[in-house]
Amino acid sequence: MTNQSATLHMGRMPHLPELFKRFNAGRHLNRVAEPALWAALEKEQEHYLTLFSSLGFNLRIDGRGFAWFHFDGANSNVNSTTRQLALLFMLVFELKADEGLHLARFTDWLIDRELLVALFERSNDLLLAEGLDEQSLVSLFERACNYGFAESSNGGWQLLPAVWRYLDHFESLASAQLDDDDVLVEAMEMDAIGEEGDEQ
Repeated sequence: MTNQSATLHMGRMPHLPELFKRFNAGRHLNRVAEPALWAALEKEQEHYLTLFSSLGFNLRIDGRGFAWFHFDGANSNVNSTTRQLALLFMLVFELKADEGLHLARFTDWLIDRELLVALFERSNDLLLAEGLDEQSLVSLFERACNYGFAESSNGGWQLLPAVWRYLDHFESLASAQLDDDDVLVEAMEMDAIGEEGDEQ
């Protein structure tokens, strides 16, 4: 009975091989880039989650429209690429914030070579320290496409919803920094109040 039930569930997941291959390669699925495949995943979401979990894989599906396998221990190549992508996206977000753009609208931005040149000129010391020159930034965006963080568009790249993973992380780091600053300010205020009390 259990085997028959499992077979029925497998029959409801015709895109299983394609999704497994994508996720296992470290790639993301984005609703806006592949709506048909996303709809298939969403339709049988519970079955996919159960099956992948039973096989030891941690499928994560974000309500903002992207999904991926979460790996706890990634290899050094993935870690290097992840670190470089984090730096690249952080610099793009910083540049766009300075232009007054709302960061949550990042899927509307066109990232072109002109922007990469501006990025490199603005942060070349930081990028060179990570082994990235202008041409490397282009290659890095191609890798971002391979992992489902971006897609080629109009001679440049469009960021995909999976980039929320990075933006969420940056915002949590910024929030933690603000919290640390608040604690420091409160401590300084308490010290000042204490000193005033001592003087009286």
